Amino acid sequence: MTVKRAAEVIFDQDPKKQKKIMDLLAKEPEDGLTAKDLFDSQLQGGLTYNDFLILPGYIDFPASKVSLETKITKRYTIKTPFLSSPMDTVTETDMAVHIALNGGLGVIHHNCTVAEQAEMVRQVKAFENGFITNPLCLTPEHTVQDVLDVKAKHGFCGIPITQNGHMNSKLLGMVTSRDIDFLSTPEDRNKKIKDIMIKELVTAKEGISLKEANQILKASKKGKLPIVNAQGHLTALLSRSDLIKARDYPLASKSAQSKQLLCAAAISTHEEDKVRLKALVEAGVDIIVLDSSQGNSLFQIEMIKFIKETYPHLDVVAGNVVTQQQAKSLILAGADALRIGMGSGSICITQEVMACGRPQGTAVYKVAQYARQFGVPVIADGGIGNVGHVIKALALGASAVMMGSLLAGTTESPGEFFYHEGQRLKKYRGMGSLDAMNKGDAAGKRYFSEGDKIKVAQGVTGNVVDKGSVKKFLGYLTAGVQHGLQDIGVQTVPALQGGVTDGSIRFEKRSPSAQLEGGVHGLHSYEKRLFQ
Repeated sequence: MTVKRAAEVIFDQDPKKQKKIMDLLAKEPEDGLTAKDLFDSQLQGGLTYNDFLILPGYIDFPASKVSLETKITKRYTIKTPFLSSPMDTVTETDMAVHIALNGGLGVIHHNCTVAEQAEMVRQVKAFENGFITNPLCLTPEHTVQDVLDVKAKHGFCGIPITQNGHMNSKLLGMVTSRDIDFLSTPEDRNKKIKDIMIKELVTAKEGISLKEANQILKASKKGKLPIVNAQGHLTALLSRSDLIKARDYPLASKSAQSKQLLCAAAISTHEEDKVRLKALVEAGVDIIVLDSSQGNSLFQIEMIKFIKETYPHLDVVAGNVVTQQQAKSLILAGADALRIGMGSGSICITQEVMACGRPQGTAVYKVAQYARQFGVPVIADGGIGNVGHVIKALALGASAVMMGSLLAGTTESPGEFFYHEGQRLKKYRGMGSLDAMNKGDAAGKRYFSEGDKIKVAQGVTGNVVDKGSVKKFLGYLTAGVQHGLQDIGVQTVPALQGGVTDGSIRFEKRSPSAQLEGGVHGLHSYEKRLFQ
């Protein structure tokens, strides 16, 4: 309906009233506050996620059309804006694998030995591949026992057999689980591989595209597809299990080159961490996260410069920061992304003990506003307690959110479940807690306290409720964020942030009474189930 027709319908034939209504309808009504007005610190003070709401927009698309693709560093883009925190009760191999399969990114903690952390990275990178360019090979003279040893150590036994047991050697056959399943006696285990291997193989020529190779693998119904050159030498391998994973996890975060899952790992900023860094690079890590509660330090700046000079292919997430001045120092040093948050996590007491920090909503908005001018993505770390907080963090300029407590209770997080008063729980602790400091030196390094005689805790130890598998939980988060963006009236994260910047997306500050009203209230009792 046109403005003129609307005026005629509302006020019939009264020309004066029609003109008045036409003038009124010709203007876009301005309701609520712009982000600039909301986060005016002189007027509003510091705000957290619970202190405001985003006003709804116009819906003309289904929630399924909302894309959550986002840039987490200068070079890496993922399909969902979820990162797991580098905490020893949150992210090890299982978490890193499953969050990457579901479109996010896992950051493996460093409160462990160098060898342990590097092995975790190696396992994540080995979980899924495109062309496997360094497969484990054996010779015809190896025995069945050697194959069983490989299976026990690595979990697979589909092994190419080459002349010298290495890549770029003549391919002679393959051994699979079917060839050794019933070879259990000592005599069987001493049999040579040349006597049991499959010699008639389906292969593909070097230079074939991954798509074409996958078609051959599908048609052959084999578990492995060797790639050979003109001389018959093995140059790569393709696995059917990787093809199935690609089908089952279309959002998976992968390297564009290797098709392996993306993996990030945390390190500190001390000299000895250069040894850890080298081991992580050799294990195949994609992104390094510098783990410090206060990132604006000489140590971090020098570490960023060292990484960019020594390993230019690595992207570096620096932090943590909460001010534009902190951000400036790390951007100048060469940071590829920034991590925002100081004292806002559920297990963190930095603000209470150190009197330093900033309310997380204000911190994300102010730092993102500054970093955006340099093309540096920011990650909101801490204070994420529900789906609404994720949406608010994205609206304020964060490219992604880093989660600790939300993921700590899932099956894939480290630790064992236990029961207390009828509830299934898992232990969750801050890296600044005395528990974490006593386990390893990462916690002390993060808070610049590893040499202190008296350790001052900046975190606590607690328990979180079982949330089931992270696969299902991330599905819930993804659907929730999609519906939130639908209500706001945008289909992408950049559109959301663009609307906030130009003022078309508006906000409302919430009073304590409004916050109470916005939650469950007025009931004698209730059950809160978030998804099924």
